[in-house]
Amino acid sequence: MLKAGVLGAGHLGKIHLRLLNQSNKYDLVGFYDADTENAKRVVEEFGYTYFDSIDDLIDAVDVVAIVTPTLSHYDCAKLAINKGKHIFIEKPITNTVEEAETIRTLVAEHAVKGQVGHVERFNPAFIGVKDQIVNPMFIECHRLAEFNPRGTDVPVVLDLMIHDIDIILSVVQSPVKHISASGVSVVSETPDIANARIEFKNGCVANLTASRISLKNMRKTRFFQKDAYISVDFLEKKCEVVKMKDAPEDPGDFDMILQNAEGIKKQIYFDNPDITNNNAILDELETFADAINNNTKPIVTLHDGTEALRVANMIINQF
Repeated sequence: MLKAGVLGAGHLGKIHLRLLNQSNKYDLVGFYDADTENAKRVVEEFGYTYFDSIDDLIDAVDVVAIVTPTLSHYDCAKLAINKGKHIFIEKPITNTVEEAETIRTLVAEHAVKGQVGHVERFNPAFIGVKDQIVNPMFIECHRLAEFNPRGTDVPVVLDLMIHDIDIILSVVQSPVKHISASGVSVVSETPDIANARIEFKNGCVANLTASRISLKNMRKTRFFQKDAYISVDFLEKKCEVVKMKDAPEDPGDFDMILQNAEGIKKQIYFDNPDITNNNAILDELETFADAINNNTKPIVTLHDGTEALRVANMIINQF
């Protein structure tokens, strides 16, 4: 079991503490939080061990989970890496791409591993269909959330849209060619609703909308590719796969047959995979433990986190 410590005991930090505590791949040593009053409440409620020094916590563990505000990710990660510790760092990886690049360099120099908390990669609906997403040419994403003051210190692109940016970059194996975007600040000082169009060199186009001022929650992505339509509902953890194949010569009464203008007949059929429910945050933490123990590549690398941040910043710079 890897000794683990958590930096930051806010909403998400408490979830990390609970899951690391119940995991059989980690031994939760304790946590550090700069807010001593909050730290006392966490100790009283859950009984976790509190370290009053960030250095003392890092010294006592093998793996550091960084669940602090984004502005402090870089300093926390640098401190942990320089002490030879593996880092799990919540998204977005850092405040700037330059900071992310420095962290990647440090990890390589110190021969430790790092993973970024892009949790939607571990969503069972996405896991169920990702192997069927092959060369998508149009992608449409809607990530809408009801207003919550938590997270409004950053643009909605870094708060919500970055999840979809990471998913798209993981399935489109092509460099970004052009980005156009717009964003509007409604209740915050930074944009609360944004739309971006990402064009890739291979011709794929992704259209993303993110809002944190909606009346209902929605997290849906649709992938369109040759002979297939794939829909992933990240919120409801459901997916739908509609495929086309050459129509049989003698179709059955219930076969769905389409004929185009050229007279070519195709059969439409559903190929919905079975979905195995999971705890996505627990899975991302435990697969990171596997990567450390087996010396393999983490599922969401620091490179992935850096590229998601790079594209997010390109979108924000359009506003």
